Amino acid sequence: MDSAPPASQRARVKSSLSLPAAAYALFAKHGFDATTIAQIAATADVSPRTVTLYFPSKLDLALSRFHAFADRLAAALREREEDWTTLDALEHWLRGEIAHRSELDGLAERMLATNPQLRAVAGARLTDVVQDAVRMLAKEQGGAPGDFGPRIAAAAAAAVIGEAVHRPEAADIDTAMAFLRAGVATLPSAADHRS
Repeated sequence: MDSAPPASQRARVKSSLSLPAAAYALFAKHGFDATTIAQIAATADVSPRTVTLYFPSKLDLALSRFHAFADRLAAALREREEDWTTLDALEHWLRGEIAHRSELDGLAERMLATNPQLRAVAGARLTDVVQDAVRMLAKEQGGAPGDFGPRIAAAAAAAVIGEAVHRPEAADIDTAMAFLRAGVATLPSAADHRS
């Protein structure tokens, strides 16, 4: 008995994988606002209805990769090994992301470079995840999420993530993590503030 999905279902799945590539290439070349769903569908060789079945809006399509990226980071922080710090989880996640880069990542970077409004929205999504990291760092230091130390460390981590994903060399990740760890080590603990 053949357990492969029917051809129509395989075609739909293949289309959903090619939609971001088609969209990112068009957004990079013509701009997000100037690109239509019909153009994306034609480039991906699917119907416009297929595009909107997978992605309800053009913005959903443009940011799908970045939402998945942020979701993986959030999961890595929440589900980290018991003896790992927040920075340990961040480093493990970052190295995994870099190891699995694809051509789609390059297209996504070009799309963001030519569409600052998309870069801003993607950055806002990362900021949401960073707020979770602030709470985790504060707990590790025995402080509150509103404390300056965890907030500044999380902001630095967000900046490091933004740079490191564009520089997939192990030495760059080593440098980025050494910078973050050194910075966090200089922060006073909550007990220091109380004394």
